[in-house]
Parts: sequence; C-alpha cells; structure tokens
Amino acid sequence: MATMNESEFQGFSKETIAFFKGLKKNNTREWFEGQRQVYEAHVMGPAKAFVEAMGARLREIVPRINAIPKINKSIFRLNRDMRFSMDPSPYKTNLGIYFWEGVRSRMEGTGFYFHFEPPHLMLGTGTYMFSDQQIVRYRRAVVDPKLGKELAKIVSAISSLEGWWIGGKHYKRVPAGFDPAHPNAALLLHNGLYAGIETAIPKEFFSGRLIDYCMERYAPLVTLHRWLVKTTG
Repeated sequence: MATMNESEFQGFSKETIAFFKGLKKNNTREWFEGQRQVYEAHVMGPAKAFVEAMGARLREIVPRINAIPKINKSIFRLNRDMRFSMDPSPYKTNLGIYFWEGVRSRMEGTGFYFHFEPPHLMLGTGTYMFSDQQIVRYRRAVVDPKLGKELAKIVSAISSLEGWWIGGKHYKRVPAGFDPAHPNAALLLHNGLYAGIETAIPKEFFSGRLIDYCMERYAPLVTLHRWLVKTTG
C-alpha cells in the first residue's frame, strides 16, 4: 500500500477502484462511514503520496508548482457542496488532484489536473475558469500581435496530439469591443482555457510508474501552462 513518503509511492490499488464503484452505487453517509478505513488506506493514503511524488517531478520543469498533500489544497474534498444543488448525493464519485503555480488561490492558478473516476482517468492542464481580472488580461493577450500568435500556435500543437482536446469555450458571441473577424476570435469565446485527455485506467495506475505516465502527458502541455502564467497569473 502506498504511504505518505514520495519515494515509496506504489500506485493506487484495485480497492481504490472498488471504493469509488461502491460509492457510486451507495452514495450515502452510512455507506461511506462503513468504508472509511478503506477510504483512508486506499484513497487518501496513496493520494497524498501521489501528490508528494508528482509534485517533486513537476518541479523539475515548473519550479513554483504547489503540491500540498491535504484536502482542500491539492486534493479536492470528497464531500459535495449541496447548498445550491438539486442532487442530494453527499459525495463526489471521483478523486480530483490539482497542482497549481503561484501565490493565487488554487482555483485562480493555472496548473495540472488529475481526475480519476472509474472506468476513466482524465489528465488536464490550464485554467478551468478565469476570475474577472484574469479574463480581462486573457482577452488582451489573445488579441496581442505577439502573444496571440504564440497562443494560436500552442493550441494548434496540442490539438494535433492524439486524444487531447481544448476546453473552456463558453460564450456564443465575441465580447463587445473585440473584432469578430480577428484570427483568434474563437479563443475570445472562452471563459477558461485548458487541455484534457480521458483514457481507460492504465496499468500504470497500480504502480509507481503512474508518475512517469502522467509526466509524459503533462510535459508537452507546459507551453500552455507557461503562457497562462505569463498572461493571466
């Protein structure tokens, strides 16, 4: 079983998968409390070790990355916010982990995302939703002669990678004050910008090789991350 020590990260387990499958079928506090020991041993334990190990690797190419092995830091809480939801289910049925750069709050920082929900694993890079201040800076950069061309090249390169997609498109019309005929007009329709890929759970999920697996997929996207840090960070 994985531990908190990054050097001893051994991957997740079949019990990790079984826990989330069970939670999806039995999304109640009673069921969760009955499975709390499994959750601590096979979800939180390896998740914390993964954050430590993945953070150490990411810092080799992004030195200022935040990798904090705590709930509400790099590890998203399992409890759902039910205040504004019609869904009475108390828990999320996925494990979300985020590594973000800079001093801004987690959700305002661009970074690298890990999302596990059986039977899929999703990896992503970028900013899910810009703050009001960030979106102003983002739009200016999109139409900037130099920065805009740089972004268009980055997005084109990522789109050419097998399985990867660009997300964050939200608006139907180009914002007021911007030219709908601009070469980057499509990027002005975004309220966030990120790249993602979803795959079946790989065999590496069950071993320490998961770090290499993720790193190989994050590395080609560092250009997008750095562009966002430079323009919206």
